[in-house]
Amino acid sequence: MEFDMEASGLTSREQEILAFERQWWKYAGAKERAIRELFDMPSTRYYQVLNALVDKQEAMRADPMLVKRLRRVRSSRQRARAASRLGIEI
Repeated sequence: MEFDMEASGLTSREQEILAFERQWWKYAGAKERAIRELFDMPSTRYYQVLNALVDKQEAMRADPMLVKRLRRVRSSRQRARAASRLGIEI
């Protein structure tokens, strides 16, 4: 499936991050190591950038299925963290 990233309004780095998230499991080794090697940033910073990116309408227009999946995963993790803090099992 091809995506029209040129017309997306995203920066080249944002486009690269979406492309990586689409197929990160293809990289040998841990995802965190691939993040350091490809983006030259710690994984914590990468996830901060990714979270801001999935909130952008441009990202949603560029790859709606991926962005919706990433939003679902983020929401699920947020619910689990909140439940854990409250001592509730999900």
